[in-house]
Amino acid sequence: MLTTSTHRRHLALAAALLAAALPLTACRDEKRTDAAPAAPRDTAAPSAPGASPYVEPGAADGAPHYGENSAPRRPGDMSAADERTARAEAARMAPVLKRLWRQRKWDLDSVRATLTDSLGYKPRETTHAGKLLGGELEVREMYQRYEGDDYVTPEGAMIGLYIGDDACVTAYVQKTNYGARANGRFKETGCLEPPIGH
Repeated sequence: MLTTSTHRRHLALAAALLAAALPLTACRDEKRTDAAPAAPRDTAAPSAPGASPYVEPGAADGAPHYGENSAPRRPGDMSAADERTARAEAARMAPVLKRLWRQRKWDLDSVRATLTDSLGYKPRETTHAGKLLGGELEVREMYQRYEGDDYVTPEGAMIGLYIGDDACVTAYVQKTNYGARANGRFKETGCLEPPIGH
């Protein structure tokens, strides 16, 4: 059986909770009581809380400067002739990458040797200043990524095959998968897929 003081404390607590909850139930649309017509409402979809007022047309997520920030990740245009050649080379390269992947060989030396020996590509060579000396094949390690509390370089190889004046085969082989596709050149990285930015 509850004592009088315990009963009073429970009643006081219940009253305090009810007093705190009561204003929350009052949040609803008010009905107009005057005869004046309602002001026209904006039919545009409301923006998400915290959304930027500077939405760029065509931005996937409405981010300001989306086009500017993602420009390096978009490949350039290809001429029709270079595109046909790039598609044919991607089709030639894919089975070789599949074989490397099945053999679990995705280190740079194995990938480079297999592509030069099997398909006849020449490694791209440049001077220290970056002047192209010749070749069309570039094989590089995967981009670093942040895992846990440190940067790691995943196993695998990124591949860029330069074709004509404006086309590429952008490819990769890594522990989980492989792929090759024809595309135009990337503004900052040529035939290698650019890293993901901010």
